[in-house]
Amino acid sequence: MLKTLNNLARLVAIARTLARHDALFPLEEAGASPALLWVLRRSVTVRTRGRPGERLAAAMIDLGPSFIKFGQSLAVRSDVVGEDVAVDLSALHARMPPFPAEQAVATIVRELEAPLAALYREFDKTPVAAASIAQVHFAVTAEGEEVAVKVLRPGIEVQFARDIDLFRWLANLVERSFPRLRRLRFVDVVEAFAEWVKDELDLRMEAAAASELADNMAGDPSFQVPRVDWRRTSRRVLTLARVDGIPINEVERLAAAGIDAREVLARSARAFFRQVFEHGFFHADMHPGNMFVGHDGTLLPVDFGIMGRLDRKTRHYLADMLFGFLNGDYGQVADVHFAAGYIARGQSRESFMQACRAIGEPIKDLPLDDISVARLLAQLFEVTERFNMETQPQLLLLQKTMLVAEGVGRRLDPETNMWVVAHPLIEDWMMENRGPQARLRQLAEDAAQAAASLPEVARLARRASLVVTEDGLRLHPETVRALERRNGGGPARGWLLAIAGLAAGLLLGLLW
Repeated sequence: MLKTLNNLARLVAIARTLARHDALFPLEEAGASPALLWVLRRSVTVRTRGRPGERLAAAMIDLGPSFIKFGQSLAVRSDVVGEDVAVDLSALHARMPPFPAEQAVATIVRELEAPLAALYREFDKTPVAAASIAQVHFAVTAEGEEVAVKVLRPGIEVQFARDIDLFRWLANLVERSFPRLRRLRFVDVVEAFAEWVKDELDLRMEAAAASELADNMAGDPSFQVPRVDWRRTSRRVLTLARVDGIPINEVERLAAAGIDAREVLARSARAFFRQVFEHGFFHADMHPGNMFVGHDGTLLPVDFGIMGRLDRKTRHYLADMLFGFLNGDYGQVADVHFAAGYIARGQSRESFMQACRAIGEPIKDLPLDDISVARLLAQLFEVTERFNMETQPQLLLLQKTMLVAEGVGRRLDPETNMWVVAHPLIEDWMMENRGPQARLRQLAEDAAQAAASLPEVARLARRASLVVTEDGLRLHPETVRALERRNGGGPARGWLLAIAGLAAGLLLGLLW
């Protein structure tokens, strides 16, 4: 009871903050009482103007770190907040007041179990950046390397735990009280947010993400991930090599430094393509404050707290779907969705094809320069919602990352689409991964996997104590063995079939 009263009191305070920023529309859409909303509006002075998403973003900044991060997570859920609001929340990168340097030093000493002077020869106590979860100080290590030291805010874990508990309570309340809103899966949204925050509050996870991205991109000298100093990294402290460059969106400064913006765009497009399609692991927080350009034109990313992953199957789905749209083959688009299990079998393929045509036809005759892949995906997700496609968070995160990347690309060179630059890479990747030879390789791999699994299947069959037939009859293990012999050798025959399939696949690959 006391917990409920505390939550209700906090909800009133939150609602008043929303009212001050004229951002009560989420409560309106949730079915809140018009009388309550009227009282809230009359009890405060509105101080924010702009689009609904801008007003909501301003309110979340006022509400503190947990709400800022929650707003950022909602930016990839256009199915929940709508496309326009999601775009505005994507720009939610608040600069918070810094916490005292003495607290940062105390955290470093405690976490790394060494005096500050033993770790860093120099430590600038004035932070260069202060955000919702952590702040960053420049330093020089005892060995003389210039580094950036990221330190979590004191007590941030407790604050997030308290706020996530409130979000869970509220999500359950909404789903119980408003059945029509259950399709938005607010409880799942909150749980996904909780997992996201758990990783961000452990800076070792960010260090591991930076290390993995560096390994993936090691063959590209134009994209350099700062080195992790693992000796000076822990759960609440992260030390990376310092980045010295120009923010990627400051085109005038790039020009003054003699850096070709078009070449920067080309390098960005290539790097983004490689991350998404070659490795399936991409930087998902690519706003301009997180990407710098070195004085030699090298791309220098920072802040690896939000990363996206796409498994091979999803990457193939994405490629087949995009090429289906660009070629006007809406049957392929539909078949890809059904084959991936994104659209339930009970839905009409023809109706879904028609919906895809409504998206694809307006762009069919446009040059690639004029096509926004991010916008295309956003429209597709809106359509698939009508066909009960379950939310695919990894694709929503990719779509939002694409939207930011396209925006940065237009800033660098308004005349060139980043997808035109990446087109040769896309064609090569498609031929290698989705062409005829790739499909033959997949057939051979499937046959090999089937062959590898047969001994285990045979072992389980031999050890089975009973088998239930369609008539409900129980068969003794001896009967199972007799059936195997009667059907032509059972496992041995299966081995021969699998080996034959594998050989056929390899032969076709050699003859191609």
